[in-house]
Amino acid sequence: MGRLLDTIDSPADLKRLPEEQLPRLCEELREKIIEECAEHPGHFGASLGVVELTVALHRVLDTPRDNLVWDVGHQAYAHKILTGRRDLFHTNRQYNGISGFPRREESEYDSFGTGHSSTSISAALGMAVAAKLDGEEDRLSVAVIGDGSMTGGLAFEGLNNAGINNANLLVILNDNNMAIDPNVGGMSDYLLDITTSRTYNRLKEEAWRVLGRVNRISPGARDFIQKIDNSIKSLVMKHGNLFEALGLRYFGPVDGHDVAHLVKVLRDLKAIKGPRLLHCLTVKGKGFKQAEIDQTVWHAPGKFNKETGEILREGATGGPPRYQDVFGHTLLELARANPRIVGITPAMPTGCSLNIMMKEMPGRCFDVGIAEQHAVTFSAGLAARGHVPFCNIYSSFMQRAYDQVIHDVALQRLPVVFCLDRGGLVGADGATHHGAFDLSYLRGVPNLTVAAPLDERELRNMMYTAQLPGNGPFSIRYPRGNGTSADWRTPFEALERGKGRCLAAGDRVAVLSIGTIGLEVVAALARCPAGSVAWYDMRFLKPIDEELLHDVFRRFPRVLTVEEGILAGGLGSAVLEFMADHGYGARVARAGIPDRFVEHGTRAQLLRECGLDADSLYLRLRELLDNPLI
Repeated sequence: MGRLLDTIDSPADLKRLPEEQLPRLCEELREKIIEECAEHPGHFGASLGVVELTVALHRVLDTPRDNLVWDVGHQAYAHKILTGRRDLFHTNRQYNGISGFPRREESEYDSFGTGHSSTSISAALGMAVAAKLDGEEDRLSVAVIGDGSMTGGLAFEGLNNAGINNANLLVILNDNNMAIDPNVGGMSDYLLDITTSRTYNRLKEEAWRVLGRVNRISPGARDFIQKIDNSIKSLVMKHGNLFEALGLRYFGPVDGHDVAHLVKVLRDLKAIKGPRLLHCLTVKGKGFKQAEIDQTVWHAPGKFNKETGEILREGATGGPPRYQDVFGHTLLELARANPRIVGITPAMPTGCSLNIMMKEMPGRCFDVGIAEQHAVTFSAGLAARGHVPFCNIYSSFMQRAYDQVIHDVALQRLPVVFCLDRGGLVGADGATHHGAFDLSYLRGVPNLTVAAPLDERELRNMMYTAQLPGNGPFSIRYPRGNGTSADWRTPFEALERGKGRCLAAGDRVAVLSIGTIGLEVVAALARCPAGSVAWYDMRFLKPIDEELLHDVFRRFPRVLTVEEGILAGGLGSAVLEFMADHGYGARVARAGIPDRFVEHGTRAQLLRECGLDADSLYLRLRELLDNPLI
């Protein structure tokens, strides 16, 4: 017997399947995801957890006319396979392959591009209101949001606004009590309280059963049952329902792995108008034992053996550490010596390695949930009372807290240390996750030091320098992945704020770089004529080392700047501004991320595409060396 999945090229094919075959289709979808992710790594656990929900949605909805928005996009693999990308799925997250996240350019079934959390409700509400304005109120807009994303403030803003817009919106809460790390905060406790009320669940199921029978007799039965249901909630749960207080009709919880029941529930809910929320209980990693047990590790495990569950670690052990682990171990060292140091992260203690300090000093570490704005202002409040917060946020996620950096930290000169993980090109996650903008968007903020280390030792020294009294707000960005040296635990050294250093002497061309992209410069210099190129590691973008720049422009007619960030507003821009302000006339060439969104691929592939790999930098240097007229 052939695979059912091989006959599904669109949701129309799915609708033609006999309903009793849906469980088998779900099994085949799981097998497909497991098979492909074992060889081509991706976000594994989240997509396994929503297989039945995905099948039920495409069975009931009229996609793409009905709008289906997947929050974050970690959950969207089954969706991609069912919407015409089955035979392309092996290219997921690979260079020139399909994206690991929904993208409007990729498929008409991807109604909204996602990659950052908590956006789905606002986007789907906008689509629902647009349908209402266009006289298409029968067109349903659905937001599928994981409970981890419910900790984001934007989700609450969307819910609050949805309650006053009588639009055709369905929010599906995928409740598995896991984002990447376990969920934290009041929302997590609230959902657990709803979920574990067995009395409520039993009475709710009875209400649904009565609804199906009575509605055939009286079309007004739904409203009547809903009123009864609201009374049940108040009686059994001893408090009002948050979602209904915000103006959404609440249904659930329901078993998110019972595909037949989900189909029935979704058909009923599609017939109801106005904003409503369906609460689904799922298991992250469902169907793969190891992923169900260790959900954090199996969020995105890399390559693994699909038969044994063994994760296949690439590279030898005992080599250079990951930059995030250098951060984690260094912060713990600093915290042992300085009792005022605290650690903050928005839902990424494992992803940024704050869990290293958290294990030893749980009372001084704070996972605030997916809430970057809150993380920054919370850190500012700690700093205002004399503590030294190390606030670790991925570079691309810090974009969400830009106003708080300016208004709550920099304006008040509060000594918050921002550690921006995943600075630069991050690889397979692509355009939504590249840390391309932080150097440029932070350079314009007064009072803020903007720094980037060349290597692991420099990261340690910058963290040590940042927590010293008098240095004010401080930003340190570093990349994803491993460093270059196994011998990185060197004694701390205080760096002079705003001072760079010359690491190679030369007399014809000067290279100015910032951050770990300088290691590509090292490889390029090795191929240039000896003594021809001088190399300066700037260390600090703000304040920039003006004494060093004066020396460079007095001595060199040709200069190359190198940065793993966008060219607009970064190091190259700062150098050109300095040159213009002081009347110098050198030829300045710039290497950096171009003015476009860079897609996904390996880091090496993307560096080459952007002209930032050693080969490309060598060619730029040869051009400057060989042509004295430029």
